[in-house]
Amino acid sequence: MDVKASRLEGRVAVVTGGASGIGLAAVRRLAAEGARVVIGDLDPAAGKAAADEVGGLFVAVDVTDEAGVENLFRQAYDTFGSVDIAFNNAGISPPDDNSILDTGLEAWRKVQEVNLTSVYLCCKAVIPYMQRHGKGSIINTASFVAVMGAATSQISYSASKGGVLAMSRELGVEFARQGIRVNALCPGPVNTPLLTELFAKDPERAQRRLVHVPMGRFGEPEEIAAAVAFLASDDSSFITANTFLVDGGISGAYVTPL
Repeated sequence: MDVKASRLEGRVAVVTGGASGIGLAAVRRLAAEGARVVIGDLDPAAGKAAADEVGGLFVAVDVTDEAGVENLFRQAYDTFGSVDIAFNNAGISPPDDNSILDTGLEAWRKVQEVNLTSVYLCCKAVIPYMQRHGKGSIINTASFVAVMGAATSQISYSASKGGVLAMSRELGVEFARQGIRVNALCPGPVNTPLLTELFAKDPERAQRRLVHVPMGRFGEPEEIAAAVAFLASDDSSFITANTFLVDGGISGAYVTPL
């Protein structure tokens, strides 16, 4: 991998959901580019292992708990002296989130709490630290489903990611003149444990999705992590309030190649 090793030198990054999948790939990439990384995750064993791997800090956190989220960013700031990058990435896609006709209110609320409310809490907690230094980059994980509809519905997931997209756009506009950039990262389908587990239970659903990707494959976590590093760096200094699609062309396709 050709990495600009010093692009994030001296910067402090907080990554939620950093113990696996896209989050873990981002932790590795941000550290490789020079950032000191703080990992927030529910899984203490995997979270500590990831932190140890990159010489970072692990903080156990339930991202739906306001006090826990505040503690995560406070520990990051107190330990390293700043929070320059926040990759608010934690999310779930449980099997009981399906068609609106089958998805119960409890399942709806759980996904909204983890996928949308957590991003609200993380942004609310980190922005004051960034204001102290007059700069920062916030990257919120939305999804390509925030801009497209799917007949293989996960209704609460799709709605939550649409909320992340709208909230990121608004924050990006509100804080632009304070040097704080906020972007919504919108990955297409990615080979993560979350996706693998979902599709293992329903190969037909996996194939129905794959056929729509012009590149003919799902993305890799490292490809999303490269976009995170770009948005975290000064290379994206004029990009804010953006819908940043990294989706293999799926959102631009009508008919895919044979």
